[in-house]
Amino acid sequence: MTIRVWGYLDEYAAEREEILDAVDTVFGSGRLVLADSVRSFEEEFAARHGVAHCVGVDNGTNAVKLGLEALGVGPGDEVITVSNTAAPTVLAITGTGATPVFVDVREDYLMDVDRVEAALTPRTRCLLPVHLYGQCVDMAPLEELAARHRLTVLEDCAQAHGARHHGRPAGGMGKAAAFSFYPTKVLGAYGDGGAVVTSDPDVDEALRRLRYYGMEERYYVTALPGHNSRLDEVQAEILRRKLRRLDTYVAARREVARRYAEGLADTDLILPATNPGNEHVYYVYVVRHPRRDAIIEALRERDIELNVSYPWPVHTMTGFQHLGYREGSLPVTERLAGEIFSLPMYPSLAPDTQDRVVEALRDVLKTLS
Repeated sequence: MTIRVWGYLDEYAAEREEILDAVDTVFGSGRLVLADSVRSFEEEFAARHGVAHCVGVDNGTNAVKLGLEALGVGPGDEVITVSNTAAPTVLAITGTGATPVFVDVREDYLMDVDRVEAALTPRTRCLLPVHLYGQCVDMAPLEELAARHRLTVLEDCAQAHGARHHGRPAGGMGKAAAFSFYPTKVLGAYGDGGAVVTSDPDVDEALRRLRYYGMEERYYVTALPGHNSRLDEVQAEILRRKLRRLDTYVAARREVARRYAEGLADTDLILPATNPGNEHVYYVYVVRHPRRDAIIEALRERDIELNVSYPWPVHTMTGFQHLGYREGSLPVTERLAGEIFSLPMYPSLAPDTQDRVVEALRDVLKTLS
């Protein structure tokens, strides 16, 4: 049997009755769009992050895009972020009409905040740190820089549900924060979904208008832009149930990570490390090796699926050539992209299945040494 890099069927089998009850609750409510389930999930998700407001939207990409628009980002503005992220982060920036500006990362894959100030221009409007792979960017210097230059900060928390940074939750540190509930996420729906959280009432008001055609009341558009970008009632009700188990999911992921660290400690893989002050949630378990491609192919022959998040830095993609970055512009990002790969990681990954991954990986590494 092939071992997948991610799977949900065992989790669904364990939670099936509650998931189906969530669906039945919505279908029996008489209201299917922006009703009680979305409203309740928004309240509960906001409370979880210690913020005043949460606005559910249809996916994580639009969470970033609407978050930027609610913060006033638009044509002519620049947003500083990183290139080693999922392309949707950057597509959301370009979708507002703004220009993404990339800074390099550190060896931990996270934004090198020491490089941000040099990237500022008079057009810079927002800083967009990506909490990648399950742990947070070093936020204190970024927040200080934003305050000093009167910039806003939008956190991309798509991969960091439940993560904390010096006691503060991912999503509770910027002016606003965007989340994805794509099924693979630490808190994943059974389809697409996203949300933006904030404690600013003006940002909250703008977000609610943006997700609903630019309307503040039905059929009357009060301001542009406007989108049809609503979190679905069924997904919201499922997420409500799963939110109560978020700590359990995170604990299970940390246990999987612990077993990997123990089983691979004496190999020449570079294993993930948790930065001081961070509480890692291991959305993915990313390792590094200069023979990455050979390892992936060898494990595929043994019916073990690995993944690369992400093989192409955004600035190297032909769709973003217009931004003017050349090979070598972001040397750390580019080097890491050639070495990283992800091992199977999800809460229901059984120890004996994980042992098979570890044993196969150790055998392959011996043939490469």
